[in-house]
Amino acid sequence: MSIWEAVLLGIIQGLTEFLPISSTAHLLVARQLLDHANPRDAFTTAIQLGTLVAVFVYFRSDLYRMCVAVLADMRARRFASRPDSRLFWMMVLATLPVVLCGFAFKDFIKKSLYDSWVIAAAAIAFSILLLAAELTTRRKTGRDNNQVTWRDAILVGLFQTLALIPGASRSGVTITAGLFAGLSRPAAARLSFLLSLPSILGAGLYDAYKERNELFQSDADVRNLLVGATVAGIVGYGSIAWLIGFLKRYSTYGFIVYRILLGLAIFGLVAKG
Repeated sequence: MSIWEAVLLGIIQGLTEFLPISSTAHLLVARQLLDHANPRDAFTTAIQLGTLVAVFVYFRSDLYRMCVAVLADMRARRFASRPDSRLFWMMVLATLPVVLCGFAFKDFIKKSLYDSWVIAAAAIAFSILLLAAELTTRRKTGRDNNQVTWRDAILVGLFQTLALIPGASRSGVTITAGLFAGLSRPAAARLSFLLSLPSILGAGLYDAYKERNELFQSDADVRNLLVGATVAGIVGYGSIAWLIGFLKRYSTYGFIVYRILLGLAIFGLVAKG
């Protein structure tokens, strides 16, 4: 992999991680088109650590308030007594399902689901699910950031397990769940981004450690990973800011159409070899 390919993959990762269009699908297709020998290797997961930094930076004020609230509760021997501390524990609760399923089915997912046909089918199927959520939500009555409940966290957490299917899109399925729960689009997106912190951190560090011999085999490999992750973080920060602003005014219908076209395009490319 050349340094320019690492830059390109970083841009793709940063653009697609937070938009509901599946970063995994785009990275795998791009790497296959670039003729990479093993497009499904750990680089595809480890590069997500760059976008993790983008979430930390963008939501640094929220995370600081959560930490302060949790520490205050611990000193007072209370549990989730404040909105910020409740949000922290909601994030923990919502992350448990994907962690358990990820460890239980990781080998099956890597061996059986990282397939172009599966990715294309998932891109289309989950876009239809997002469409269903859009048709059932009411933008004007959607609940805001301060009205997220434990029920919302559980529902979004369960939906997040579907993101283990390549092509499903982690942000896509969690925003879908938030809309089904009755959250406004910006609130659903914010919750989705916050939930990406533990899931991306866990998956990225696990793959980086497990495949460390492959990822850090040479100076060029280390360079490519650092370059790709850095670019992904910079572009990802812009993607977060843009999407939250976009969803305050518009629906996700454009992403739905794009995902259907993406799935059809992948089907076409596979059919043509």
